[in-house]
Amino acid sequence: MRRLTILSVAYPFASVGPDAVGGAEQVLWALDRAIVAAGHRSIVVACEGSHVAGELAPLPSPRGALTPALRDAVQRRVAALLAELQGRADVVHLHGVDFAAYLPPPGAPALATLHLAPEWYPAEALRPARPMTWLHGVSRTQDAALRAALGGAAGHVLPPIGNGVPVAALGAARHARRGFALTLGRICPEKGQHLALEAAHRADMPLLIAGAVFDYPEHRAYWRQRVQPLLDARRRWIGPVGFARKRRLLSAARCVLVPSLVAETSSLVAMEAAACGTPVIALPSGALCETVEDGRTGFLVPDARAMAAAMRRSGAISAAVCRAVAAERFSVERCTAAYLARYAALAARVVARC
Repeated sequence: MRRLTILSVAYPFASVGPDAVGGAEQVLWALDRAIVAAGHRSIVVACEGSHVAGELAPLPSPRGALTPALRDAVQRRVAALLAELQGRADVVHLHGVDFAAYLPPPGAPALATLHLAPEWYPAEALRPARPMTWLHGVSRTQDAALRAALGGAAGHVLPPIGNGVPVAALGAARHARRGFALTLGRICPEKGQHLALEAAHRADMPLLIAGAVFDYPEHRAYWRQRVQPLLDARRRWIGPVGFARKRRLLSAARCVLVPSLVAETSSLVAMEAAACGTPVIALPSGALCETVEDGRTGFLVPDARAMAAAMRRSGAISAAVCRAVAAERFSVERCTAAYLARYAALAARVVARC
């Protein structure tokens, strides 16, 4: 087996590690561990304080609000770092939504994983001019949307690789079920936590909201105007949670709510819930229709009223079925093996050209 060097580039404004809030950062953390475990070299460009198994090329952690000037300065720093490091890499793997702002100069093959819907990326990101640059998505739904957006110019789009979660580690925790519902993730308008709160009030059920409020003006405004007014003694925000606490909460919850208002490209939360045997109640947004098996591992509902009704009947979902589906479909080992094969294929294309 040829030993490869993979240069992974995180979104420069979020830490990478086992307790990362963002899905892209969690996926990158799992990939970094798998690269090292397979005997390859892993270099990760991410903000300082990130936890990686390979080598961290740290970026200064931004302080305060993410102004356009700060964003531009950080992106220029990433671009300079990639220009310096890419000569050591066999493959450059980019994960940030802003990857087009710091694509390295021509050289090693580059792979950009689109963790968000195509409409979140500027046009130049979806049609990179840099040679030997490929894109792919993380679900069939997202892949179809990407190819539709590009029309006949999708030769640089590779088949999607579905995300995965540590199914065995999640399923190892068993707790008595409690009567609360749970949401997990960034608190922002597109994640729709206000709908989860409305549904919890309608269902007269306790709700725990776990997640961070990032220092973006629109996120702060959403928190103040749409989320905070609906909190009370039984509907509480508990802040961001690490892996161990997340696993306990997922295992104890009556159900997990995913009220996303945008086309989700994947849902690590829904996968994690299934691994813990917990039903998911979600809006049918994007790839959530692939992840949640309606009536089997949870319910797909159109609005907060229907979500409340589904919360009351979530006990009808079998925990054993949820765990079996997670083991069959959502393992992180399947995900990382597919990425390792893709890295090898991209590196081989370059060798074949020489």
